[in-house]
Amino acid sequence: MALTGPDININPRPGGTGLVGMPVWMAANRGPATWGPNTASASAGGITVTARATVSKVVWTMGDCAKITCTGPGTVYNPSYGLKASPDCGHRYTRPSNQEPGGTYTVTATATWSVDWQVAGAGGANSQLTEVRDSAVELTIVESQAVN
Repeated sequence: MALTGPDININPRPGGTGLVGMPVWMAANRGPATWGPNTASASAGGITVTARATVSKVVWTMGDCAKITCTGPGTVYNPSYGLKASPDCGHRYTRPSNQEPGGTYTVTATATWSVDWQVAGAGGANSQLTEVRDSAVELTIVESQAVN
């Protein structure tokens, strides 16, 4: 069973530039290895173990000391949304990233996987375990100056 960190879908996009005070939309693209459900079975000697894994939450560490916990995958940004804030998983930076190492914020998405497993044969058993996986991207956030 391959469980990985979230497939990050964030706006502004890595490699692009965001602005202080503008909404950042965070989402995790869904896939069996990145969000679930992910199911696997193995058998030997008349015993079969089956496991099913799903992400229960993603904690986004934004690089500016903010942590946002999202219990769903988030909403992927669409340009038709304009300047609205994300309805379920978003952030706003209050200062530019130019004072950070490399001039960017490192955004880390840490997924908590809930894995339910059960044994068929030899009396059976079941339980749950938790696995944690993360992914990261770099964001450049700048400040816009207005001149009168």
